[in-house]
Amino acid sequence: MASSMSQLLAGKNAVVLGVLNRWSIAYSIAAAFSREGASLYLTYQNDKQKQTVEEFGAELKAAGVYQCDVTKPNDLSSLVGELERSAPAIDAVVHSIAFANKEDLSRPYLETSRDGYLLAQEVSAFSLVSVARALSPLMKNGGSISTLTYLGSTRVLPNYNVMGVAKAALEASVRYLAHDLGPNRIRVNAISAGPIKTASARGIKDFSKILDGVAATAPLRRNTDPAEVADTAVFLASDLGRGVTGNVLFVDAGFQIMGIGGTSI
Repeated sequence: MASSMSQLLAGKNAVVLGVLNRWSIAYSIAAAFSREGASLYLTYQNDKQKQTVEEFGAELKAAGVYQCDVTKPNDLSSLVGELERSAPAIDAVVHSIAFANKEDLSRPYLETSRDGYLLAQEVSAFSLVSVARALSPLMKNGGSISTLTYLGSTRVLPNYNVMGVAKAALEASVRYLAHDLGPNRIRVNAISAGPIKTASARGIKDFSKILDGVAATAPLRRNTDPAEVADTAVFLASDLGRGVTGNVLFVDAGFQIMGIGGTSI
């Protein structure tokens, strides 16, 4: 874990979208950003999540906590307005948002419903485009946009199905956005985390078998710690990551390099 004395994000304003609960990767990232001195702005999707995220905001001394459903243009416009009033400029954005219907994860990809496919794409992939379009004008000094992906984007993993296809679109979007926003000194990257026990992961059938298989096969012989993902997000948001854009950075104990052993789960 990075030293608490380094303050790698001191003086930077960071927006973290997707904090759901204490076990979410976005929470770990927000906590790491706070530790490194960033002024935090958190969002929640709806009233159901409001109290939880506001409590996290108080705990992490966030500068602001705002409602924003990224599938609603009016919500994004309202978020931009709130940030314009609160922060002189945004330096980092973390997009940690994904969703697919449980039934579209549990059945073969061949049987994916049209509505389920479009929903997964809208929430998990297109939302990065809409967030980048809305918030990049606030990144007046350049900065970093990061999102979260998974190995299922490039390999067939049982029961990941429509989400794997959405993550493939997300990673392609990272590259195109990196090209579009590069002249504005805005970097766009994805972190491909190993499987972690989150609320979203519980929607994947036989997820515990995936965890066991990765721990047995990965070069480091263990699963991924959320804090490792968070520290990578700190690196990308900090000046240390100033030359990195359009990339997918793997934080998965090395699992992605494995061949036959890695395909048996």
